[in-house]
Amino acid sequence: MEPTALHPQAMHIALELPFTTQTQPFGPQHEVFKVQERMFMLATHLRGQPMVILKADPDKSLLNQQIYPFITPGYHMNKRHWISVYPAPELSLALLEELIVDSWNLVVKKLPLRDQKRIQPQRFR
Repeated sequence: MEPTALHPQAMHIALELPFTTQTQPFGPQHEVFKVQERMFMLATHLRGQPMVILKADPDKSLLNQQIYPFITPGYHMNKRHWISVYPAPELSLALLEELIVDSWNLVVKKLPLRDQKRIQPQRFR
């Protein structure tokens, strides 16, 4: 994935997820994506390079970091529960979508059950 494509692609994927809101609480250069006021994605830059920070399952996160050099521990976040994803030719749209959806699901799973049922009703059928 080209560096200029990372943010637009990630933002498009995130905004297609149910009940997602986009905010800029840290300023206009940091796009924050939330579900029920809980962050699941941050699109920003580090030293001029675009990156996306996502919530991640700790075990899956370690595996992804071993497989993909463009996935690192979350910059300025809990290194066990967050990852940073950088643009790279090997980063596919399918992998980016999987990482974003996983992040969204992890946040939704931590919401009260009544909110989970409203947000993901098919999960409870």
